[in-house]
Amino acid sequence: MDRLLYVAMTGAKQLMQAQSLVAHNLANISTTGFRADLARFEAAPIEGPGYPSRINTVAAGVGFDHSQGPLVQTGSPLDVAVEGPGWLAVQAKDGTEAYTRSASLNVNALGLLQTDRGELVLGDNGPAAVPPNTSVSIAKDGTISIVPQGQGPETLAQVARIKLVNPDPSTLEKRPDGLVRSTTGKPVEADAKVQLASGAVENSNVSAAGMMTDMIEYARQFEIAVRMMHVADDNATRASSLASMS
Repeated sequence: MDRLLYVAMTGAKQLMQAQSLVAHNLANISTTGFRADLARFEAAPIEGPGYPSRINTVAAGVGFDHSQGPLVQTGSPLDVAVEGPGWLAVQAKDGTEAYTRSASLNVNALGLLQTDRGELVLGDNGPAAVPPNTSVSIAKDGTISIVPQGQGPETLAQVARIKLVNPDPSTLEKRPDGLVRSTTGKPVEADAKVQLASGAVENSNVSAAGMMTDMIEYARQFEIAVRMMHVADDNATRASSLASMS
């Protein structure tokens, strides 16, 4: 009964956390470039005095879904998305290098290219700068070209190149702000093979049907865990009654 109660109790607690994770994924189903969080359940024995009969059920994070989300054409020359494997390098709000898959870019008041969330887009030598221009375009390899302000199309000039990387997926982890970072703590080297789709953004890779199925399954498992706790309580009550009668 003691073991049954602990298994049921910890299972119910972790199932609630798993439901929160699924709810978080569903809430970001329309967030550009969002990567679905993943989790699994593990058994963790409780150490301490007494018999080793108590086992915690723990929802252990296993990272995030690396699969590509659908690309949506926007027609904006400053919207970019990575085609195939790879990431776009940005400077996070804490000043460190981080990575994203899709971005609606714009030029801030200082002439620096940034995402719609305000992260600066990194080039080969720090944040990418875009001088005043008549038009701007971003090539597949991340090269940024402009027609300088007051000039004709024949003066097209390259002003920067977006840093594109393709690290080993096992060395990446998601940050609390939704960006991705390297677990090594060091900036990732640029990879010339990574390609961009200009005029497009990548939608979230969350599967609504899959998340709803998980939510229903976790709800059913939670009900079973609660029933197990009631069974453990009933068994304990009956055992106490038998002991008092004897």
